[in-house]
Amino acid sequence: MSFLTPEQLASAHKANLETLFGLTNKAFEGIEKLVELNLQVVKTTLEEGASNAQKALTAKDPQEFLALQANLVQPAAEKVLAYGRHLYEIASNTQAEFSKVAESQLAENSQKLQSMVDNIAKNAPAGSESAVAVVKSAISAANSAYDSVHKATKQAVELAETNFAAATNVATKAAQQASSRAAKK
Repeated sequence: MSFLTPEQLASAHKANLETLFGLTNKAFEGIEKLVELNLQVVKTTLEEGASNAQKALTAKDPQEFLALQANLVQPAAEKVLAYGRHLYEIASNTQAEFSKVAESQLAENSQKLQSMVDNIAKNAPAGSESAVAVVKSAISAANSAYDSVHKATKQAVELAETNFAAATNVATKAAQQASSRAAKK
């Protein structure tokens, strides 16, 4: 009894290579977005640094210089938070793409395995029904375990996203308060 034909093996290898190249492209897209973000941050930081240096050099007295410095606190904090949000978004989107592929592959492989077990069951000798039932039960248990882990992981990711958003809001408010206190001095 033959399980896989050479054509089926070639098809499976081709599908695996396509998946690998697709994931590699997604990873490079994420890296490309990260590089673009970092280049933009460096460019903006240099431009703003030069502008702020010019403003600092034109300050007429220490009060004006301190006021200028105080006015830079909130925008700087907001930019750091925005950078963190963009970084998180890039990582989250890339991870989501990988998860989609993993889920799709798992579903496809599970279906193929079930089909193979059904095929074996049809061609199995008499009296092997209990062994086939054990294999089917194991497959079902593995699928249930995966579903449970997947749901728990999804909940953890959602919780992390919620916590990240809450932390960002707290940090933004803290930066605004620090800026307003510095401006009052």
